[in-house]
Amino acid sequence: MASFNKFNALASEMPNGSVNLASDTLKVMLTNTIPVNTNAVYSDISSNELGSGNGYTTGGATVTTTSSTQSGGTYKYLASLANPTWTATGAMGPFRYAVMYDSSASTKA
Repeated sequence: MASFNKFNALASEMPNGSVNLASDTLKVMLTNTIPVNTNAVYSDISSNELGSGNGYTTGGATVTTTSSTQSGGTYKYLASLANPTWTATGAMGPFRYAVMYDSSASTKA
C-alpha cells in the first residue's frame, strides 16, 4: 500500500495565504527519492528529480484542479485534480515516487 507524506510547509502556509490551492499552479514531479516528513519545499528533494528528456521535463507536470471546496474556519480543503500525463519517447526513469508541490509559492512548498 502506498504511503502519503505531505510537505509540512504546504499545510502551514495555506492558512496565512502564502499558498492558495484554488489559484496557484500545482505540479507533480517524479523522483527516485522517498519524500519524508522533514521535506518542506521542492528544493529539499529536487536534486533527485528525473532529468529532462524522453517525454519528461524537469519541474514536473502541471495538474489542473477540476473541483474544490473549502470549509470556512476549519482550513479543510478538498480538491479533485486531473491526473498528470507524460508520453515517453524513450526510456524514462527510473522513478518510484510522485511528489506534488505548489510551484507558485515563493518557497515552492
